[in-house]
Amino acid sequence: MLFKQVGPLELVIILSIILLLFGVGRISKVGRELGSAISEMRKGLKEGDETPGSEESTGSTDA
Repeated sequence: MLFKQVGPLELVIILSIILLLFGVGRISKVGRELGSAISEMRKGLKEGDETPGSEESTGSTDA
């Protein structure tokens, strides 16, 4: 609802203000760190799914 009122000109103004405040170097550093954090999270989730010996993955019942 809020974004429906924001046009392309407003987005350009907001992005240029952010660029002026933080600079290109800091923005690229934050983007790089965010990308590596997301890839590490995906890697951790994938390793968690592949863990052998999990009670849920064995499907055996001892009842």
